[in-house]
Amino acid sequence: MCVVVGDSRLNQGTGRFIPELALANYGSAGDDRRMKGAGIRDIGGQVQLLELPDPPNPKPDEIVIEVRAAGAANWDEIVRTGGWDVGIKPPMALGVSASGVVRAVGEGVRRFQVGDAVLTHPLPLRRQGAWAQQLVAAENTVARKPTRMSWEEAGVFPVPALTASQVLTKTVDVRPGEFILIHGAGGVTGGMLVAVASELGAQVIATASPGNAGRVQSYGATAVVDYHADNWRQDVRRIAGEGGVRIAVNAVGGAAPGLMALVANGGKLTTITSDGPATERGVGVVNFYVSPDGEALDRLAVDFVDRRLTLPIAAVRRLSEAGVALQMAVAGKARGGVVIDPTQ
Repeated sequence: MCVVVGDSRLNQGTGRFIPELALANYGSAGDDRRMKGAGIRDIGGQVQLLELPDPPNPKPDEIVIEVRAAGAANWDEIVRTGGWDVGIKPPMALGVSASGVVRAVGEGVRRFQVGDAVLTHPLPLRRQGAWAQQLVAAENTVARKPTRMSWEEAGVFPVPALTASQVLTKTVDVRPGEFILIHGAGGVTGGMLVAVASELGAQVIATASPGNAGRVQSYGATAVVDYHADNWRQDVRRIAGEGGVRIAVNAVGGAAPGLMALVANGGKLTTITSDGPATERGVGVVNFYVSPDGEALDRLAVDFVDRRLTLPIAAVRRLSEAGVALQMAVAGKARGGVVIDPTQ
């Protein structure tokens, strides 16, 4: 999966100052306090433990977060190998999604205070990535963590949830009651696509392995097709009709071209894996890239727990095991999200 940086704007509000307690553990930019992180010293380098400077006093729109959990996914491999500019250069901690506790706020911050539990997709990164003990994030990328969402779920949630919401509201027009196809629904992002599409009223035909079928159905899929079966494409046509689906969304790397035959003339194929084929038969093709949005993330998290949905967590690893965690995520065999816990 590929993602890109969205625009971020400073919130230069006035009238609220940083409590002394909020700044108790933070100094000026010249202080030599250090924190632990996991990341790279050079583009393409191996993931390793790093000693990094503690965050200085936050700027007016910034929040300093003590990280409790951070997601590890294939987009972190894209960052490691230089395929995605996240706003900072090595040596750097990796990681673009996290949950944690607010430890300091800038004077312009309005929505959060010290002690709040939050989650974030904090791009562009201000100082370090999320695989670190502390993270600096712009307020407009941060959301509140619902009490019924675990730290681990919240650490994984931001990128898949924002991707699903933006794909289904910005690249296609979902019509209540119509069939849409979501390919790769067994993954974390694919599952979120099912959850959002069903909430929008679509009848979702989802592809997933038999081991993930129950969870995908709990997210709202009308039908789950085993993509391992030789005739799974015929199964899709049997459900949707011989003309195919008007909308298909791909969440499997390299699989988008093979979905074109299942999309009706004049339909739309959106892929989140940067493998969109050439258009044909009037089918529109979109290669989608996610953008950070704290307020939208807030709504998505509340809706997710209100529907009593959960995210499967396949593994939780220490900072010292971040390289192994990334390998697990990239291999695509983990049945759920992979999490790095900087507190261990």
